[in-house]
Amino acid sequence: MGIGTGVGVVLEGVSASVAALGALDREDHFLAAGSGVGADVDELQRRYELRLERLEAVSRVEAQLAAVKARDAAEAVEIQQALLAPDAPVDERMFSEMSTVEEIAGVLTVSSAAAGALVEQSRRVCSLPPMMAALSAGDLSWQHARIVADETEGLTPDGAAALVAHFFDPDAPNPARGAAPGELVPARFRAKVRAWRERHHPETLEKRHAKGVADRRMEYTPDRDGMAWLSLYLPGDTACASWNRTTATARGLQGPNEPRTLTQLRPDIAASLLLGAGTTTATGEAAPGGAARATGDTAAAGSVSGTGSTGDVGKVPTPRADVLVTVPVFALLGLTDEPAVLDGLGPIPASMARRLVADGAESFYRVLVDPRDGAPLEIGRTRYRLPETIKQWIRMRDGKCTFPGCSNHTPDNHTDHLTAWEHGGRTAVRNLAQLCPKHHRLKHARTWTPDPATNNGPPGWTSPTGRHYNPEHQDPEPTHWPQWPMPAAATPGGDPGPEHPQWEPDDDTFIDLNDLSPEDPLWADFYTTPFAPFPDRVGAGQ
Repeated sequence: MGIGTGVGVVLEGVSASVAALGALDREDHFLAAGSGVGADVDELQRRYELRLERLEAVSRVEAQLAAVKARDAAEAVEIQQALLAPDAPVDERMFSEMSTVEEIAGVLTVSSAAAGALVEQSRRVCSLPPMMAALSAGDLSWQHARIVADETEGLTPDGAAALVAHFFDPDAPNPARGAAPGELVPARFRAKVRAWRERHHPETLEKRHAKGVADRRMEYTPDRDGMAWLSLYLPGDTACASWNRTTATARGLQGPNEPRTLTQLRPDIAASLLLGAGTTTATGEAAPGGAARATGDTAAAGSVSGTGSTGDVGKVPTPRADVLVTVPVFALLGLTDEPAVLDGLGPIPASMARRLVADGAESFYRVLVDPRDGAPLEIGRTRYRLPETIKQWIRMRDGKCTFPGCSNHTPDNHTDHLTAWEHGGRTAVRNLAQLCPKHHRLKHARTWTPDPATNNGPPGWTSPTGRHYNPEHQDPEPTHWPQWPMPAAATPGGDPGPEHPQWEPDDDTFIDLNDLSPEDPLWADFYTTPFAPFPDRVGAGQ
C-alpha cells in the first residue's frame, strides 16, 4: 500500500463539504427569520428541501471522514511494522500489530474484534484505488466500501481489481450499467457485486456450493421476552422453496376474519409444519400430516413451493411450482457449468438449475439468454397466455420493485402501467414495471414520476422535489462457450492448429458464429428453432 499523504486531499474535500453545509444552514436561518424571502418563494417547501440537501451533504462528509479513518487505521499498522528491524521475527511483528489494534480499539472505544475488523477492511479498501477515490470524494458510503472489501475476500489481487474496475471504471470492458454504486442502497449493491463475484470467482460455483451444502445446519438462539430465533442454513433452492411455500399459504389464509399479519402468519405456519401439527391450506381446509399448500390464485407465478408432508424427514422435497430461472443455453444442455440465476435468490449452480428444470417445475418459465452478450432472449412456457408472458418478462427484466431503494421481489408485486391506461399508456413492455403494493400506492398518492422503461431496462424515477434516481440495471455478459474437442483428423498429424479454438471444427459445413453480424437473419432462425434440452421429458411439463 505504501505510507502516503493522501489524507490532506481528502480533508480539503471535507472542508468544501462543511462549507456547503454552512451555506445551507445560513439560508435556513434567513428563511426562518423571514429575511429576504420573496413573494414567489414557498418558505415551508424550501425549508423542507434544505433538510434534504443537508442530509445529502452530511452523508458526503461522513463518507469522506470514513476514508480518512480507513487510511489512518491501515497506515497506523503499517508504520508500526516499519519501526521494526527488517529481520524482526514473526512473533514480534504479530505482537506489534496486535498492540496497534488494541490502541485503535481504545481510541475509538470499540472492542478489539471490531478494531481488528476495521483494520482488515481498511487495508482492503486502501488497496483498491478506484474505490478509495470514490469514498474520498463522498460518492459512496463506508457501508458500500465494506461490501466490496467483504466480497473481494478470497479473490486474487487481479480478480479484486477486475471487480472494482467493473463497478468504478467506466472505461473497463463491459462496465456496470445503470445507477452508480453510491446510488444503490447497500443491499442492492451487494446483490450486484455478489452476482459478479459468483460469475468470476476462480473456483467454480459448483465446488463452492458443494462445500456450503456440507456445512448446512439449524441454529437456535434464545432471546428476551420469552422469545427465541430459529434459523436454517440450507441450499438456496430449498430455502427459497420453504419461504415461498409459507408465504403462499399465509397469503391464502389472510382474510377479514384473520387478524394475523403476513409476517406473523409465516412463522406460525412454519412452526406448525415442523412440529407436525395440522394446519390449514389457503382455502381453509385441514391438510393431513401438517402439510400445507396454497391453492387457487394465491400461489402467484414465479413462486417455488415444496411438496410432500412433514413426515418425509429423510428426503427434502424438490421444489415444484412456477419458477423463473435465467440460464445460459449451454449450461442448460450440460455443456458448461456457468451459473444460472434463480429469481428471488441470485446465482445458483448450473446443476441446480438443470435439476429444477428437469425434476421440479411443472409450470416452468425458462429464460434463455443470448450467448453473444448474455441478454435475455425469450421466456419459455407450457401454455400460451400473452399477458402472463409479458408479466414474466417484466419480472425477469426488473428483478424487484423498481422504486428507488426497494428490494421487494415477492409475487405480490404489481405490474404497473408507467403512463396510466386512461392517459394513453399502452400495455407494452416499455410502459410496464414492477412495483410493490406500498410503492404502487405512493406513486398514485404523490408525484413520484417514473421514466419510460426499455425492453431490457427498468425505469428511473424523479421525486416530488425533482431529484432523479437512475435505474438499477442487471449486467449481462457473454455466456461461456463449451470446449468441444476438435476431431484429430481436422489437420495433418492430428494437430487442430492455431487458427481454430478447440470447439470449432475445421469443416465447411459449420458456420463460425464470430463471422456473423448481430443482424444476420441466421440468428433469428436459430433462436426460433424449438429448444428441447431434455427430449425424454417433452410433454411432461417441459
